[in-house]
Amino acid sequence: MALSKVEKKKFTDESDKQYGYNLRTAREEALRCLLCEDAPCSKGCPAGTDPGSFIKSIRFNNVKGAAETIRSNNILGGTCARVCPYDRLCEEYCSRCGIDKPIQIGRLQRFAVEQEKAFKMKVLEAPQKKKAGKVACIGAGPASLACAAKLATNGYKVTIYDEQEKPGGVLSYGITPSRLPEAVVEHDIKQVKNLGVKFVQNTKVGKDVDLAEMDYDAVFVGVGLWGTHLPAIPGIDKKGVWTAIDFLKEARTKKDAFKPGDNVVVVGGGDVAVDCATSAKLLGAKNVSIVYRRTIEEAPANMMEFKYALNLGIGMTTNMAPAEVLGKTKVESVAFNGRDGVSGLKIKADAVVFAIGQKPEDMDKLAGLKVTEKGFIKAGKNGKTNVTKVFAAGDIVNGGKTVVEAVAAGKEAADSIMAYLAKKEGVK
Repeated sequence: MALSKVEKKKFTDESDKQYGYNLRTAREEALRCLLCEDAPCSKGCPAGTDPGSFIKSIRFNNVKGAAETIRSNNILGGTCARVCPYDRLCEEYCSRCGIDKPIQIGRLQRFAVEQEKAFKMKVLEAPQKKKAGKVACIGAGPASLACAAKLATNGYKVTIYDEQEKPGGVLSYGITPSRLPEAVVEHDIKQVKNLGVKFVQNTKVGKDVDLAEMDYDAVFVGVGLWGTHLPAIPGIDKKGVWTAIDFLKEARTKKDAFKPGDNVVVVGGGDVAVDCATSAKLLGAKNVSIVYRRTIEEAPANMMEFKYALNLGIGMTTNMAPAEVLGKTKVESVAFNGRDGVSGLKIKADAVVFAIGQKPEDMDKLAGLKVTEKGFIKAGKNGKTNVTKVFAAGDIVNGGKTVVEAVAAGKEAADSIMAYLAKKEGVK
């Protein structure tokens, strides 16, 4: 059964309230912190957001200090507060795990960033005196935003080029608003813009602009994985077959005007698959099913996201791999083969979405950059590529991980770029 507008709002609002804190409840949670001297939770954050410090600030009623810690260490602090897999990172390192349950670090981070926005705090500022050296960042996703922000706060002029209409990359086009509201992404990006970073949208480097001819002292490549990935099964070319990234992009840009159909099948077991399924349901699909080829225990998606999907009435079937898309010219149903080699499944569908991973576009066309067999840019941990002034990091190098890991990679690449520019200028 399709959800009414009232039900849609109820589900999204209740989900939001469940995770949100006010000052009283935030301090109550922060008071549970053991104030560990070695702050293992901080060691568990790839981006160095330093939860040990901002939890302590909230505990002592210093919300501004908490916001400053988060924003100065992680330019996408608001976004990460919503989409980070805390249970596998900082919260898993929390010392309270051995007593009862970990401090709800993600919720506390979200609270602090919400206070930053509510009270219009200005945490970061770029120095008035600019350093020599202009840097271009290709792509406006997490890695580029983090790289650009760190460069800008250190006095460098930075311009971000992106092929999409809006900046944010996967944050703006690849995650459902019920998990990552647009306002949260916009607030994070505003912090980057406030540092003086220039954004050039609707411009694809390699097509509209030639990387080899760009007049910059250094270039950072932080593009996402926008290449399509579909299984080689019969019927894959039928109308109504979607890749996850195209489906989510359509859902986020067209919103209620996008009608995928009454029956939607999503293939996959990660967060992206859940995002596709919840988006379809909130867009009005009556019957939405997630089908995954492994067990629920093996699924990489956050269990809380699965729970949210189930609460929306989304069905879930495991141990089934797609075998064929059926229909004349348009999708009518999808057939699956069981993992046991005996079982089978056939589901009626107006649309089938394959959320089984993305792949990079042709990166070797960018100024002769070396790529791996799978098409990812070859770069060291410091972001250096085979082209002297070109650096790369994030999904295009590591194959696609979490937002917080992309932030960490972007920051690390920024350090390498600054070292390169300083050496070029003869600064010791």
